[in-house]
Amino acid sequence: MSGPPLSQDQIESHNAARLDAVQDEYDGLGRALDRRGIDIARIKAQVAAFSVALPSWGSGRGGTRFAKFPIAGEPTDIHEKLEDCAVVQQLSRVTPRVSPHFPWDKVDDYAGLRQEAAALGLGFDAVNSNTFQDQPGQAHSYRSGSLTATDPAVRAQAVAHNIECIEIGAQLGSSALTVWVGDGTNFPGQQDLGASLDRYLDSAAQIYAALPDGWRMLLEHKMYEPAFYSTVISDWGSSILAAQQLGDKAQCLVDLGHHAPNVNIEQIVARLHRFGKLGGFHFNDSKYGDDDLDSGSINPHQLFLVFNELLEAEANPRGGFNPAYMIDQSHNVTDPIESMLSSAEAIVGAYAKALIVDRAALHAAQAENDVMMGFQALRRGYRTDVTPLLAMARLEAGGAVDAIDLYRASGWRDRKAQERRPVGLGAGIV
Repeated sequence: MSGPPLSQDQIESHNAARLDAVQDEYDGLGRALDRRGIDIARIKAQVAAFSVALPSWGSGRGGTRFAKFPIAGEPTDIHEKLEDCAVVQQLSRVTPRVSPHFPWDKVDDYAGLRQEAAALGLGFDAVNSNTFQDQPGQAHSYRSGSLTATDPAVRAQAVAHNIECIEIGAQLGSSALTVWVGDGTNFPGQQDLGASLDRYLDSAAQIYAALPDGWRMLLEHKMYEPAFYSTVISDWGSSILAAQQLGDKAQCLVDLGHHAPNVNIEQIVARLHRFGKLGGFHFNDSKYGDDDLDSGSINPHQLFLVFNELLEAEANPRGGFNPAYMIDQSHNVTDPIESMLSSAEAIVGAYAKALIVDRAALHAAQAENDVMMGFQALRRGYRTDVTPLLAMARLEAGGAVDAIDLYRASGWRDRKAQERRPVGLGAGIV
């Protein structure tokens, strides 16, 4: 496929039927914001400049921990994944990059894949390695660990795979490698907890040494799973200590679903930024476990508070501010395209609400220890309905006023169900 996947004429027709209503609601919001001293055009311009990457794997059904129930028309390779991601970008206009995962997305011609993505209006974001699964023909198993394995040959294999991902990423135009390992233990006494961290740091240092100029290594922590007694990089403390030891190119990546219940993630944002190690975010939502639900579906207020801290960090960049943003969620019971469209709107909506916060009032209340007024400054921004602003920004960028409605009207999933081979049954989340 060359060019946008959906008809631009259909998008324009869809928008024309809704333009008057959107304009009326946008003008009303503009007047309300003007009374608060906020220029809606300025907020809209910032929203239009915002972007978040899509995960290549997010275009397919994930499943529960026990089974996968695929849907017709699901993508079966990176080429079809790019098509579906291009649909999300064409309708939302805030998802212009795709984050690939290897070896799931391996091809023979990466220069050609980069051109293919560009023709669809997409670029590539951080590349992701996979040492949490064994692959066909793999010389050594990761059943007892990868970067932390006691067997030097296993560690060497895991290091080599990560370096290969860097080399692939360079061909795709990426400039970051995300490293997450499932290494850990399920029984007390299974491993020496200190020695396993030493092995991780030694392996990570070899990967770090292979980073090209201008690249970053994003260390992703996770409290548990697949290991349930201990995980080698289980929290932001372990992550920042590892990043500090590795060097300036190593930063910490925060996944919203990788924390214990009630953890103050927005405070983690502030801490990581304070020490120059805020590398990026994987957006999703969680009720009980990792990546269960679409972004903003359970705790949209937390998402807003995270963006509030991100804006504080951006206003005080210290050594720099350039976080990588990506959606990372498992779509168990929905059409993945619809979930990514919904999540993209939730994310950019939280960003817009954080932009509306009266920061002068917030900072004044904080300086005076006026608890209620500080809280109210945040709450006023959060309560603002930014839907008309987001719709107008999409419309002006050539996207759809109602992205999910137009996606369904396009018949994309039904067409792909006729064109693509069925996806087989699966036995796990990916």
